[in-house]
Amino acid sequence: MEEIVLEAELRDGKGRANSKDLRESGYLPCVVYFHGKDALSVKVSRSALLKLVHQHRLESVIINLKIKDDKKSKGRPCLVKEIQYDPVREDIIHVDFNEISLTETIKVNVPIQTKGEAIGVKQEGGSLEHLLWEIEVECLPTNIPKDIQVDITALKMGDAIHIKDIVFPEGVKPLNDEAAIVLHVAAPMKEESPAEAIEGETGKEPEVIKEKKEVSSEAAPADGAKEKDNK
Repeated sequence: MEEIVLEAELRDGKGRANSKDLRESGYLPCVVYFHGKDALSVKVSRSALLKLVHQHRLESVIINLKIKDDKKSKGRPCLVKEIQYDPVREDIIHVDFNEISLTETIKVNVPIQTKGEAIGVKQEGGSLEHLLWEIEVECLPTNIPKDIQVDITALKMGDAIHIKDIVFPEGVKPLNDEAAIVLHVAAPMKEESPAEAIEGETGKEPEVIKEKKEVSSEAAPADGAKEKDNK
């Protein structure tokens, strides 16, 4: 297991004003929790934390938090519990750590990585659907895998890989439903052709039938009058 070290210092002040001063001086306020004991308020270098964020997936790696003047000189193994961001600037403004025991199992989410190219995609024109991007597992902190590798080469059109189909490293137990689908090769979507016109129909608008005008009895000559004129 790679050791990721983060230096920290104890902090006395609390509240928004103190946290603002810390951030302006290049530090981030943090809290360390451990099995219901009193939380420990510390501060870490903002640049050091950002470096770790860019290099690792912090939600599933152990950070050895070395606190200056701490009784635990070897450091405190921790997992990141929560990272808080500024809602406007999206900068990190606070971090919560969970101190853990290296001899007790924990639950973490591990990302899924695919290997190869599916036959159903390469030769049959299907598309690979990623239904699960990470899997929750239980293991010792020292056994947390960086990712779960899944070989998709043999997948044909309509095939799927379930949790139960994946081989996990020794000591790593999946907690998701074993019947859950992780990956699936779906058939390409068919384009619907426009409906054909029915034989005999034209694209013209229906003709409007106008009502016959009634002839006024005053304007129209009587039948008898017509006969006299024709004589």
